[in-house]
Amino acid sequence: MDSAIPTISPEDRPRALVVMGVSGCGKSSVGQSLADALGWTLHEGDAHHAEESIRKMQAGIPLTDEDRSGWLDTLARLLGTAVASPGPGVVLTCSALKRKYRDRLREAGPAGTVGFVFLDLGYETALQRVQERSGHFFSPELVANQFATLESPAGEGAVLSVDATLPLAEIVHRTRAWLDQTPEPTPNP
Repeated sequence: MDSAIPTISPEDRPRALVVMGVSGCGKSSVGQSLADALGWTLHEGDAHHAEESIRKMQAGIPLTDEDRSGWLDTLARLLGTAVASPGPGVVLTCSALKRKYRDRLREAGPAGTVGFVFLDLGYETALQRVQERSGHFFSPELVANQFATLESPAGEGAVLSVDATLPLAEIVHRTRAWLDQTPEPTPNP
């Protein structure tokens, strides 16, 4: 888990943030709080899953790369539109567990315009949070699969890792500090 806010170079300052991590890490709460604090638009990645994928997750069946392909394409289009527009940035919640998923989302805009906030959380805490929440389609039986699938984003560009057990206000503060340390990227012509 993190101990300091990493520095990012001016060319790596994101215009779109993907709040990522395993189920139960707090993506929705952090995403909403970041969008509010930054004045950016929020997109919940879960709202864009195909009905078949939702049924599989409700039944405790892990999604495959093929299941996620169209979903990631949709999310990348959302990011691409936001990055290309002169308006406010965008915050997207998405598990983005594998490097190739994150790379697909990064391709939505010029280098450095899509950044990631990785909400780092241990298995036991994630499982407890998923078991305690109501009204969500994600089955607690899938938490172990999420940890088995997770490829840490450590060492990738434009990634801030944050301890997901920190208070929400602290996570937002660290993310804003990370974003505020560099000038805005040059807009697309």
